Amino acid sequence: MFPVTAVGAAVSASVTDGATSVLEQRSTKQVPAHRNALSVRLIFDLLHRPMWLIAIVLDVLGVVFQIVALHFGALALVQPILVCDLIFAVLIAAAVRHRRPDRVILAGAFCCAAGLAWFLAAARPHGGRATVALADAIPLGIGLAAVLAVCLALAWAGPRTIRPIMLALACGVAYGVTAFLFKLLSDGSAGGAAGLLRQWPLWAVVVVGPLGFLLNQSAFQAGTSIAPVLSVITAADPLVSIGIAHQWLRESIAGGPVNVTMEVAALVVMIAGIVALAHRAPQAAPQPADTRNGSPQRPRPAVPGTSQDRA
Repeated sequence: MFPVTAVGAAVSASVTDGATSVLEQRSTKQVPAHRNALSVRLIFDLLHRPMWLIAIVLDVLGVVFQIVALHFGALALVQPILVCDLIFAVLIAAAVRHRRPDRVILAGAFCCAAGLAWFLAAARPHGGRATVALADAIPLGIGLAAVLAVCLALAWAGPRTIRPIMLALACGVAYGVTAFLFKLLSDGSAGGAAGLLRQWPLWAVVVVGPLGFLLNQSAFQAGTSIAPVLSVITAADPLVSIGIAHQWLRESIAGGPVNVTMEVAALVVMIAGIVALAHRAPQAAPQPADTRNGSPQRPRPAVPGTSQDRA
C-alpha cells in the first residue's frame, strides 16, 4: 500500500506542478523585467497578478502532495516521478490553446514515461533512514552554497544568454535539496508542533525553499523561451535528489554493472523526453520594460506558422 500511495501522491503533485508552471511562466512575462539576475522585487510585482496567485495556491497543493508521497516512499522513488509535471504542463498548454498534441509531444511523453518506468524498474529504490544529523548535513549545505554562488555569479557577470540556464540550474539543485529536507520532515515529525520546531530541516526549508522558488520565477522571466529553463530544472531536480538519497539517506539502489548501465540508459531516455517536451512547452514573447513609463510592453501576437505559434 505504501508504494502505491507514494506513487499516487507523486503523480498528483506532478499534475498540480504542471499547471503551476504554465501559470507562473505566463505571469512572469506580464511584469517589468529586472536587470539583476535575482531580484526580490519580482515577487512583489507578481503579487498583483491574479494568475500568479492561482499558481501559488496550486504550488502549495503540489507541495502537500509531494510531502505525502515522500512520507510513504523513498526520495529516489518520488522525485523522478515528479518529472511528469513537464508532460502535464505541455498537455495543459495544448488544451488551453485548443490544439492536439503533435508527434514531438507524443514522442517526448513516451520517452519521458518509458525512461522513468525503466529507471524505477532497474533501480528499485527503497529503504533508507528517516533522520540525518545536522553535522552530517553540513557538507551538503556547503556544496549547495558553492553551486548557487557559481551559478549566480555566472548569471550576473556572464553573457545574458546563459542567465536563464544558470538560474534554472541553481533552481533545480535547490529543489533537489528541498525535497531531501521535506523527506526528513515527513519521516521525523513526531512530537507535534513543538517537536517539529526543534528539527533543523524545518529551518533549512525556510531558507532553501523560498530561494528555489525565487530562482524559478527569475529563470522564467530571464529566458525568452521556457524550453531550456524547464529542461534544466526538470532534469537537475531528480538527479540531485537521487544522489542525495544515496549519499545521505542511504536509500538502496540496485548496483552492479548491468543495473547501473540500465539505470544510466533509462535516465538518458528520460532526459531526451524532457528536452523534447520542453521544446513544446508554453513560450511567451519577451516583454522588456518600456523605458518611458516602466511598464511592460504588450507582447506581439503570434503569427501562424512561426516558431512562437508552434510552441
